[in-house]
Amino acid sequence: MIEVDRLSKRYGQVTAVEGLSFTVPDGSITGFLGQNGAGKSTTMRCLLGLHKPTTGTVLIDGLPLTAQTRPAAVVGAVLDASWFHPGRTGLAHLTTIAASSGLPDRRAWEVLEAVALTQAAHRRIGGYSLGMKQRLGLAAALLGRPRNIVLDEPMNGLDPQGMEWMRAFLRDAAASGHAVLVSSHLLGEMETLADRLVVIDNGRSLGQWDVADLLHARSRQALLCTDDDERVEQALRGLRVPVTALPEGLCVTFDETVPDALTLSRTCRDLDVLITALTDKPIRLEEEFLRLTDRSSEAEHGKEWPER
Repeated sequence: MIEVDRLSKRYGQVTAVEGLSFTVPDGSITGFLGQNGAGKSTTMRCLLGLHKPTTGTVLIDGLPLTAQTRPAAVVGAVLDASWFHPGRTGLAHLTTIAASSGLPDRRAWEVLEAVALTQAAHRRIGGYSLGMKQRLGLAAALLGRPRNIVLDEPMNGLDPQGMEWMRAFLRDAAASGHAVLVSSHLLGEMETLADRLVVIDNGRSLGQWDVADLLHARSRQALLCTDDDERVEQALRGLRVPVTALPEGLCVTFDETVPDALTLSRTCRDLDVLITALTDKPIRLEEEFLRLTDRSSEAEHGKEWPER
């Protein structure tokens, strides 16, 4: 388990992360989301002991990584898939790391098999594709049989087959009891892959949720099509009902004023407007992420958060 408690990191007068707290439980995949510059990389570097927190603590299996006697068995990480020496072979790269960790050479072969890279073991890394480098980085992270896995953008450079392989690998790791933290900008992937989400913006936490709970809580929306969308939109806005005009119709969020489709249909009937279509509109993670970060940006600039 990974525990981040009130983590702050400052570089001179610049605050990269402030008061960040979240957990990555064993047996689950936690997606770590934020816009560019939100503080994800800084957080991961503090987590791995590469940067010293200004304040706060990061514990992995109950201890800071710097206090672990066998850190390679505690956490494996890939933060940059381009840091390899291009002149080395994949096997040489892994045996070098294994030796520095007191591990036998055979472990390098084992992790190459685990990431389906044995055929490229004797090729120079400079000739690897980005997807192959992602797998090699993952192999290096697995050398010590770590109980926790931390990956930054692991889907980068992967073709569809490679992405499917990575999904299966991460799901198997979580099912085996590992705590998995994945940073990604591919929100569609996180929606289907992650069990939990941590969202940050401007170095601060916007919250942490189970994916299913987050999307279900915001899923009470409908797509409404009528013979006079403009009049219906004006009426709903007059009632302070959250409504958005889309090319295909009106996206209505049910709330206390219009709690269900029946009430919505009655509202249209009172306006003498014909409903031509009314369907559920599932919430996608991308929509919810943009909603959360938009609210954060408005709060940062002193604006009142809108009711949505």
